[in-house]
Amino acid sequence: MRRVAQNDPTKSARKGPRDLTTGPVGRTLVLFSLPVLGSNILQSINCSANAIWVSHVLGEPALAAISNANQIFFLMLGAVFGITMAANILLAQSVGAKNRAMAKKVAGSCAVFFAVISVVVGLLGYAFTPAILSAMGTPPDARGQAIAYLRVIFAAMPSIYFFAYLMMAQRATGDSRTPFYFSLMAVGLDVVLNPLLIIGVGPLPRLGIAGSSTATLISQTLTLVVMVTHLYRRDSVLVLRRGEWNLLVPDLAILRSLVLKGLPMGFQMIVISLSAVTMMSLVNAYGSHTAAAYGAAAQLWTYVQMPAMAIGAAVSSMAAQNVGAGKMDRLAETAWKGALIALLFTATPVLAIYFTNAWVLHAFLPAASPALPIAQHINSITLWSFLFFGVAFVFNGVMRATGAVWAPIMAMLIALWGVRLPFALAVQPYWGADAVWFSFPLGSFVMVCLAGAYYQWGGWRKARMLAAPIPHGEVPDTGLGPPGGVEETEVAAAAAKKDR
Repeated sequence: MRRVAQNDPTKSARKGPRDLTTGPVGRTLVLFSLPVLGSNILQSINCSANAIWVSHVLGEPALAAISNANQIFFLMLGAVFGITMAANILLAQSVGAKNRAMAKKVAGSCAVFFAVISVVVGLLGYAFTPAILSAMGTPPDARGQAIAYLRVIFAAMPSIYFFAYLMMAQRATGDSRTPFYFSLMAVGLDVVLNPLLIIGVGPLPRLGIAGSSTATLISQTLTLVVMVTHLYRRDSVLVLRRGEWNLLVPDLAILRSLVLKGLPMGFQMIVISLSAVTMMSLVNAYGSHTAAAYGAAAQLWTYVQMPAMAIGAAVSSMAAQNVGAGKMDRLAETAWKGALIALLFTATPVLAIYFTNAWVLHAFLPAASPALPIAQHINSITLWSFLFFGVAFVFNGVMRATGAVWAPIMAMLIALWGVRLPFALAVQPYWGADAVWFSFPLGSFVMVCLAGAYYQWGGWRKARMLAAPIPHGEVPDTGLGPPGGVEETEVAAAAAKKDR
């Protein structure tokens, strides 16, 4: 019975994956989302540290340069977000259905898909970086540095994409702690290397603004190697061993789901990113000071959005596992408790920034900078609108977990391109830059109204990720033999209980 004791699921749950189909929804959601929030905080600290070093060492044009370049970077991340989300949902549904072999099959197909797409995006982005920044209307005094920064980011895309996929995939299995630890490693390396490569310390070269993106390249690549090694040592469902390499031949049904479901979800993020790029183009017309102010304010917005994005990611994984387990009754509770938690968690940083607006902006802009009062003014208008964003993000996360992808996209298109941008363009001749700032709360309000309406009355509950549901407790013929997955732990636990 010694082997049974080693497989005690309570011990494994404390160390890693969590069953999201049982237990109190609110408590489980908060506990699962906290490491996700921690990872988001670390990433935002990383971006802020980069911006602080760049702005204080290289000046406002350099901050405007990375503000422009980061819009493209986030656009590229948005392009792959849908695929990672589709992979997350398929994996979570397989785990919820206790079908380890199907999870392995999904992991093999996804690994090949991400390897190919990341290399293609990296090569094309590197080649077209100057044209992309020109199309954005990047200020002339920031353009050269933006090119240097963004080209290194594109070179890092294979590592960045695969890192993002594995982080999301681990959360799909119910493990949100391990991704947090690797985020800590990646951010720690990035923060340490950033100033060393920007200014050149000791034998390290002085790379200027390219040093910031080179730090990202090195930290993401090294952490990815360590993460994959760790997953192999833990015999994770996400990695394939020699006898399972046949699963690297992509399964057409899984690829079809990744493309048909993932691309629309990715398109949703592209809609957001393109809207941000377009708004950045409007801001650029007011010069480097306004662009730097917008970039500084946007650094704070990442912290405001983090709680909602963490809750939304947790909601999506929880909802997908419950869909796989056939526990549709838990979806409504997940949605409403998730929305309430996101609202409360988002209100905290919003209020904190309102009361410390001038002080926190000093981290990104010198006290005498003409951009500082502009950034304070931007925040006074836009910050509260992220409350709407948080609730909409949670509703969309629940609906996506079933495979409903088009309704959230249409809501996003209407809110950002049918309301926000037209409002900014129409009112700009009268209000100037304020038209851009006031368009944010207007677009966010429309977004949450549309998301809530479709959640309440739409047909998302009938959507499917695959043509046929993932069989619960059944093992498709993949040549793997017995799955040895979640079902084995349940049997072991029952045997241990009987033995006691």
